Amino acid sequence: MEDLTSHPQDVRGAGCVADDLGDDRLLRMFADGDAGAARILTDRLGPRCYSVSLRMLGNRAEAEDVTQDAMMRLWQMAPKWVPGTAKVSTWLYRVTLNLCLDRKRKKTPEQLPEEAEPPDNAASVVEKMQDTARHDALQVALMQLPDRQRQAVVLRHIEELSNPEIAGVMGLSVEAVESLTARGKRALSAILAGRREELGYDDG
Repeated sequence: MEDLTSHPQDVRGAGCVADDLGDDRLLRMFADGDAGAARILTDRLGPRCYSVSLRMLGNRAEAEDVTQDAMMRLWQMAPKWVPGTAKVSTWLYRVTLNLCLDRKRKKTPEQLPEEAEPPDNAASVVEKMQDTARHDALQVALMQLPDRQRQAVVLRHIEELSNPEIAGVMGLSVEAVESLTARGKRALSAILAGRREELGYDDG
């Protein structure tokens, strides 16, 4: 999704960049003028920003705006980056969450996402409808959680970060992250409890 990521200007003749290089190295290479490094970082980190933003804001257009803003801040910060101080992805998650919170403070009540995750083309019509219903129901439930609980649940169970990684992103102790995640999961279960059969979860 090209419009989300705003690649910096292309540098003709830049050296070939390997996909398996670490984020630190790629960011340093971009700061030194390698546009290929920016493209790889964009492809690697941009979708994560978008996923978190969509879950936090519940609005596709706003999630795209936050992703663009977060990636732009990454490019602006690149010359000052000190390898080893933090993970690039941790820094970017933190910036993304802060941008989402800023938008939530300024906006009207949240909307449902404009579209669900792309369905499996092989799925039946019923399965597609149920997948969409589950996605929408989860998003509605997430939007009812307090911000910090939503952040912890999204990072742990959707982005699949470890508790220590989440602690680094949110500036909390691991114990505080575990507490937020547990409370968020309980709240989601309570919100969705009455819809388990409707959503196809009645078998377990």
